Amino acid sequence: QVQLQESGGGFVQPGGSLRLSCLASGFLFNNYDMRWYRQGPGKEREMVATIDVTGRRKDYADSVKGRFIVSRDNGKKILYLQMNNLRVEDTGVYFCKLGSRDFWGQGTQVTVSS
Repeated sequence: QVQLQESGGGFVQPGGSLRLSCLASGFLFNNYDMRWYRQGPGKEREMVATIDVTGRRKDYADSVKGRFIVSRDNGKKILYLQMNNLRVEDTGVYFCKLGSRDFWGQGTQVTVSS
């Protein structure tokens, strides 16, 4: 069955960096667009970044453009999110999602605080 396992979250000070990973299994990873979402405390879940099957087309939420980079390794079946210059408002649980399908990982917590 489809499994998505995020890792890499943690506690970081403003201006710091983290790299999230999402290990995929149970489906043909290189056949699907992939997405990152996040949900901050008291907020609705929002899409952060998307990447197409080739890794060449990427889209970002305005709030993270220029700071976050989404990438993928189709051979290893891993989706990445490099997060730089983190802000307090980036705090939340980050989820990977199998494109437009309703398959989600369990999430990884990112906390940005001084």
